[in-house]
Amino acid sequence: MSFITEILTYRSLSVVGLVKNAGKTETLNFILRHLKNSGKTVAVTSIGLDGEQFDQIYGTPKPEITIYEGMIFVTAEKFFEERTFEAEMLSISELQTTLGRLVTARAKTTGKVILSGAADTFTLRKIIAQNAALGADITIVDGATSRLSLASPTVTDAMILATGAALSANIEQLVKKTAFAVSLVSLPEIAGNTQEYADADLQSVPENLPILQLLEKTEKGLWCIDENLELKDLKIESSFLLKNSFDDETINILQENKMLFCGGAVSDNLLEFLLMNKIAGQACNDGYKNFTIIVKDFSKLFLSPAMYSRFARKGGKIAVLHRTKLIAVTVNPTSPEGYVLNSEKLQEELRKKIDVEVLDVKKCRM
Repeated sequence: MSFITEILTYRSLSVVGLVKNAGKTETLNFILRHLKNSGKTVAVTSIGLDGEQFDQIYGTPKPEITIYEGMIFVTAEKFFEERTFEAEMLSISELQTTLGRLVTARAKTTGKVILSGAADTFTLRKIIAQNAALGADITIVDGATSRLSLASPTVTDAMILATGAALSANIEQLVKKTAFAVSLVSLPEIAGNTQEYADADLQSVPENLPILQLLEKTEKGLWCIDENLELKDLKIESSFLLKNSFDDETINILQENKMLFCGGAVSDNLLEFLLMNKIAGQACNDGYKNFTIIVKDFSKLFLSPAMYSRFARKGGKIAVLHRTKLIAVTVNPTSPEGYVLNSEKLQEELRKKIDVEVLDVKKCRM
């Protein structure tokens, strides 16, 4: 299945940059250009501000976003009025942004526009549903830099990750950082295909077990899961409060169990706490006792490569309730400072480390 053909199998797609100037807008334009004659109705919006002519920090030229005839687009009133093509207005939201209300329209001719859409994932989900009701087969979301939350499977069905020389001038370091991000996106899922995960306890959890339904509805807090697959509330609202909230009883509960569900975000401090208190990383006959952290999806993780690696070496695992479908990684070999990496070498090294399609959209001959 080709890159573009696979995109068309989803109802929504996010394009996310690991860093500013990673080539996210070039990637979006590449996708729109190849979807214009697909026979599908395409909608496009943004969670940030994209399509301006010049970079606001470096002052360098930026690619503008081209909307093709028949496509649906969502942007702020200010930019709708400044568009360079004819369009039929379909709706105006009641939501007020600093740039006016959000306008949904259908392009009657081809032209360029600046996209400025929803600022939060709740509104974004409503926009995606609205677009579907208007006949869109797929909504493509141009994401704000490093806002990985919009790529959550609770928001969009699939994602494309843009990386490039702006992240690092060194190919080895660039590949290492990108591969780590991909590894988090690709964490095993326990609510779906549990056979992907090696832990026998997790593989035995059927999809319709009540505990999974409870976890779906749990937005905060830390919960142990015992051998009987029952939840134990640790009475701690956030992993960020763990060091200030633990006592001997909490330590004992954690040490007696192998799974911990975190309703909110997880950072290095949780992994460090588990290792320092011998909750994860306990020595046993086979090396170290396995300990699994479960989160809603990868967007809840704010981990450094060093801490994650240390946790994994000690037998620690992380799993998700919902896994994001990563379709491809695109590369931009040119940095905003002007230096240029070898695109072919960069793509080759990335392909050795990650198991998804890698392409430079400016050189792609699809």
